[in-house]
Amino acid sequence: MSTSAQHTGYFVPGPSPFPVLAATGLVMMAFGAGFWFNGVPHAEWLLLAGFIWLVTTMYKWFGRAISESEGGMHNQAVDTSFRWSMSWFIFSEVMFFASFFGALYYARVYGLPDLAALHSKILWPTFQGTWPSVGPGGLIPAVQVMSPWPIPTINTALLLSSGLTLTISHHALRANHRSKAIFWLALTLVLGVCFLFLQAFEYHHAYTELGLKLTSGIYGSTFFMLTGFHGFHVLLGATMLSVVLFRLIRGDFTADHHFAFEGAAWYWHFVDVVWLLLYVLVYWL
Repeated sequence: MSTSAQHTGYFVPGPSPFPVLAATGLVMMAFGAGFWFNGVPHAEWLLLAGFIWLVTTMYKWFGRAISESEGGMHNQAVDTSFRWSMSWFIFSEVMFFASFFGALYYARVYGLPDLAALHSKILWPTFQGTWPSVGPGGLIPAVQVMSPWPIPTINTALLLSSGLTLTISHHALRANHRSKAIFWLALTLVLGVCFLFLQAFEYHHAYTELGLKLTSGIYGSTFFMLTGFHGFHVLLGATMLSVVLFRLIRGDFTADHHFAFEGAAWYWHFVDVVWLLLYVLVYWL
């Protein structure tokens, strides 16, 4: 049962259907993606339906949370809870990407040298421990390593610039300069969208001209796994910033109370750091 922050010191929302609805959308997307990757007919429609379901659920869920905040339900104790929750969420994302970077590291530093070692020659006498690997007996078509020039380097400049513009926007909001905060946040969003368009163009180039696919061995799978999930996180971060921008234009937030802005900014800076690691480890090494 809902109770007011004035009575308990901490607002506790009532029973909500949104966690179950969000989980349903995620399950639909997971099954849709799995079926699609395995060639099941019309599986992409299940993936799309799950995505629409999830987006609609999050829209309703966040709308209720915003209404509670604007209604004065979120006091300092609730604000502290939000900060801890966002911190743990970002930490879980750090572990998520650490596992992917760990897979890349293991394949390159341990896996390939071990398969090319003398004791493996009996099983795979023609295997060469080169990167990208073509597999035992050349089962995987040879592919070209993705170059850091020009698109990945341009994207690096875009994300670093977006981190700067977002920081300027945050400082403007803290100084109560709303119009300046809106301008720099809008510019941040534009830079993020440009990043996504360029990454889509890079994927098209890799698939159509270089023959690089998810099925292109360990290199293809790790490349698309790392860059694809990062791109999804950029899309998620851009969605957060869009909501924050809309609320700024609407007149929400004050110089002292704007955690929604701060949480989105934390997430965006995290995405920037992940890209820097990805840029070095995937494109340069």
